[in-house]
Amino acid sequence: MDDKTAEIRTLVLERMDLSRDMSDQEIADLIGAVSSQVLRENYLSVRERVRIEQKVFNSLRRLDVLQELLDDPEVSEIMVNGPKHIFYEKNGCMEEWDQTFSDEEKMHDVIQQIAGRHNRVVNLSSPIVDTRLADGSRVNIVLNPISIDGAAITIRKFPKNPLDMKNLIERQAVSREAAEFLKALVQNRVSILISGGTSSGKTTFLNALSQYIPTAERVITIEDSAELQIQGVKNLVRLETRNANMEGVAAITIRDLIRSALRMRPDRIVVGECRGAEAFDMLQALNTGHDGGLSTAHGNSCRDILGRLEMMVLMGMELPLAAVRQQIASGIQVIVHLGRLPDRSRRVLEIAEIVGIRDGELMLHTLYQLKPQRDGWLLERTGSLQNEKCAKLAGGGYGLSKVPT
Repeated sequence: MDDKTAEIRTLVLERMDLSRDMSDQEIADLIGAVSSQVLRENYLSVRERVRIEQKVFNSLRRLDVLQELLDDPEVSEIMVNGPKHIFYEKNGCMEEWDQTFSDEEKMHDVIQQIAGRHNRVVNLSSPIVDTRLADGSRVNIVLNPISIDGAAITIRKFPKNPLDMKNLIERQAVSREAAEFLKALVQNRVSILISGGTSSGKTTFLNALSQYIPTAERVITIEDSAELQIQGVKNLVRLETRNANMEGVAAITIRDLIRSALRMRPDRIVVGECRGAEAFDMLQALNTGHDGGLSTAHGNSCRDILGRLEMMVLMGMELPLAAVRQQIASGIQVIVHLGRLPDRSRRVLEIAEIVGIRDGELMLHTLYQLKPQRDGWLLERTGSLQNEKCAKLAGGGYGLSKVPT
């Protein structure tokens, strides 16, 4: 079967009109004609023939063996460890793909195709790149020799129709009561940081929270690779970083974009993810009258993410620790921590508020916490709002009538 696929592909390449840009339909028609000739004496079902023709088309116009995984809506992540080892996550389970790239050269063709679509450069001089696919899927590429056993590609897929809070409630990722609580926080311009480990659902949850942003507001999003799917906001500006290249094009960092966003008359600034020194600029934005910001960061818990924020700020700015903690306490009011349970389901594990500074330490107050029950898990309310900026919400109203005062 693979030999026939390779033979058809070779003949198609020989017959392609390279003097012009052939359309996808013309390529498909040419593949059909060549496959009829090559497979004339082979008994194959219609399904097998269509599969061969699709593989040839994917190798010429799409992302080769990865395309079938990309087209599967149940696949959430694709991991390529060199040309012969491809893994994917489907319905929370990790499996190995039974197809491989034909060779290292074909894999590198696909890598350059992915990077080139959004003007990213990946080569020996710049062997690591973050980019995205046309459908918004996040892509990370690391080349050999940084990736010792061959180039590595990691693709995080996002659903074509982004999950909203209703979907997350149905999947038990968050309780209905906690969702109503978070709705009130967003609508009343409380700044929220979403923390969690890799693949815990931070971006998905931020997208879901964005549906509660009033439609009349102007929102600026800032990301390394644009992947957020902000819902229901018409006055939306999406900003994306840019890498430097060998032609002298200067890099545009998240810090640059945050500074620029402050001049664009935003009602809210949404930072896709804070990974380093840009945390200082994010806090500055939240402390200059731009309440209601949303952002994500990697962390093990609500408490741990505070320490990580301190470290990220100090990476780019020499400030007294007390001043950093004051910026955090003033800029962020609520932390939502996500994680994956042993059954691989994604859940809100904790919701906590920053209530201020005591004896030089940031003080956290847990509002909701996921606790085991006989028949599963319960995101249980454990406290009432104490943060001064949230105090007006604690008296009922705004959907918070169930929150004790």
